Amino acid sequence: MVDVTPVEPLQLGLEGMPRRLFACTPSRLTTWQDCPRRYRLTYLERPPGVRGSAWAHKTLGAAVHVALARWWSEPRARRTPLTARTLLERAWPRAGGPPDGFADDAQSAQWRVRAGEMVERYAATLDPDDEPVAVERTVSMRTDALALSGRVDRLDRRGDELVVVDYKTGRTPAADDDARGSLTLGLYALAAARTLRGRCTRVELHHLPTGRVVAHDHSDASLAAHLARAESLADQATSATEDVAAGTDADLAFPPRTSSTCGWCDFLRVCPAGQAAAGAPRRPWDGLAAALPTSDEAA
Repeated sequence: MVDVTPVEPLQLGLEGMPRRLFACTPSRLTTWQDCPRRYRLTYLERPPGVRGSAWAHKTLGAAVHVALARWWSEPRARRTPLTARTLLERAWPRAGGPPDGFADDAQSAQWRVRAGEMVERYAATLDPDDEPVAVERTVSMRTDALALSGRVDRLDRRGDELVVVDYKTGRTPAADDDARGSLTLGLYALAAARTLRGRCTRVELHHLPTGRVVAHDHSDASLAAHLARAESLADQATSATEDVAAGTDADLAFPPRTSSTCGWCDFLRVCPAGQAAAGAPRRPWDGLAAALPTSDEAA
């Protein structure tokens, strides 16, 4: 899922006046952290920077998220693994429609079947009577520096506490530290607690291709560390924006942060530094796993 917060015009206040709150999503903050140039092209350029073609793995992820969200909206009697598969097939892009990142209709059809098996297998692990607190819910919070909002895949209740559940469909299985170190999940936990007025310290990554669930139980201190990190990133992004308004060259204020992951950037075609770091070009379907496990392998 891609969250885009509208960009508000920069307003320079009087000397000594506090800055306006930085309106953002976790995605906006992590984009700045990953690459300031990509941040500028995504959120500040008007018109926005020219993006590359669609990615098949993002098409897959979007369809899976839609299917699982709609599954909980079904009547209780229809919350079955087969229904999850049917919902996935309905959410899948139609042949001949807008570009979806697959090599051709045959590859798209093959992955529709694989994705259907994936959500059917995952739905078999769910208790249809255990209603989530929320599905695809926007949560928000304000601090002295941030006006933060984001959309959580699912919020469960375990005992007296809320639990953030985030679905992953990428080819790389979730690692043990991914839940603990995720800025996005930490901010979701803080915002969920604020929005729903309950305690929320546990975050979970559910990697559907393998069935692996990685979880972390935050302390108040670790959540505070995530918030401090978020406010620091917001301060950096705001300072860069103000520097450009004051006359600094945008390429200096928003430099590229290159790595081997540049090959997956939507703006690679307009970033020479990223092209040099990316190596061989990525095809739109290269983000798909070589194969998905069978039901026995995933169990």
